[in-house]
Amino acid sequence: MQKPEQISPDNIEKIVSELRQQTQLAAGSPERIECSPDNIEQGLAKLVLSLIELLRQLLERQAIRRMEGGSLTDDQVEQMGEALMKLEAKIHELADHFGLAPSDLNMNFGPLGNLLPK
Repeated sequence: MQKPEQISPDNIEKIVSELRQQTQLAAGSPERIECSPDNIEQGLAKLVLSLIELLRQLLERQAIRRMEGGSLTDDQVEQMGEALMKLEAKIHELADHFGLAPSDLNMNFGPLGNLLPK
């Protein structure tokens, strides 16, 4: 029969410290999208609309940089602005359809922060 391993007080302290860190990380872990057969559409809609909103915001920032850089004509600025406004309205319309608030689209990834900057 093998003797049980002796654990030193230093090792115990190290193990307890690691467990505390893991517990803190778990407490701040990213929110989960609740998906069950009853709400699979809403969970999927939340994920897809969150990603589309992220892309819309990135496109908006790129358009602003191009506009400020002078690389767009007035017509192009007008077209881009209109397209981005329509896209934002459609995202909100679809979110409403699935019972999601705009704040629901900003998923929290725990230590990494929120998906959307604004």
